[in-house]
Amino acid sequence: MQLFLFGIYPYIALTVLILGSIARYETEPFTWKSSSSQLLRRKQLILGSVLFHIGMLTIFFGHLFGLLTPLWLVELFGISHQAKQILAVVVGGVAGVLALAGGAILIHRRLVDPRIRATSSYMDVAILALLLLQLVLGMLTIIISLQHIDGEEMVRFMKWAQAIFTFDGNAASYVEGAPVLFRMHIFLGLTIFILFPFSRLVHMISAPVRYLWRPGYQIVRSRRKPAE
Repeated sequence: MQLFLFGIYPYIALTVLILGSIARYETEPFTWKSSSSQLLRRKQLILGSVLFHIGMLTIFFGHLFGLLTPLWLVELFGISHQAKQILAVVVGGVAGVLALAGGAILIHRRLVDPRIRATSSYMDVAILALLLLQLVLGMLTIIISLQHIDGEEMVRFMKWAQAIFTFDGNAASYVEGAPVLFRMHIFLGLTIFILFPFSRLVHMISAPVRYLWRPGYQIVRSRRKPAE
C-alpha cells in the first residue's frame, strides 16, 4: 500500500491530470470555464474569491518551489533547512488562513443562496469542499512542523517529490514512517489532481495573458445610428 499510494498513485494522478485536461479541452471546449455566478451576491463573491485565490496561489507556488527546488540549489544560496522551514510555516500559515476564510465564504454563498445552489453542479460543491478539507489538513501539519523546526521533516518530502519527477523507484520509501497527517495531505492532493480535469479547476491553466493589454471595457453590441 505504501508503494502504491506514494510510488504509483502520483503517476496515475499526473497522467489523468494532463491527459484528462487535454481531452476536455479538445472535446468540450465550451465547458472550459469557471462558470461564474457574479450577478448573485456579488460583494460576497468578490471578498471570498479574492481571499481564496490569494491564499491558494501563494500555497500552490510555495509548494511548487518549496518541494521541487533541488537541495543543492537551496544550500548554494546559503539557506538553511531551519530557515526554509520557518519561512514555509509563516507564509503557509498566513496564506492558509486567507484561503480558508475565502473558501468558507464561497461555500456558504453556494450552499445558502437557493439561486446559486440551483446553478451549481455536484462537482462544484464537492471540489470546493475537498479544497477546504485539504486546507484544514495543511494547517494541521503546521503543528507537527513546529515540532521539527530543524527542517529535516521537510527535506524528506522534498526528496519524495523530486524522486517522483526523476522516476526514482525508491520514491515511496522517502515518506515511509512520516506523520499520518502529512501522508493524508499528500493523498488528498493527488486525488484533487485526478478530479482536476472534470471540475471548474481547469480554468487555472487558462492564463488570460491577453487581458493585460486589452481595453478596460468590452463592446458587446455596436450602437446603431437612428434612421433618418
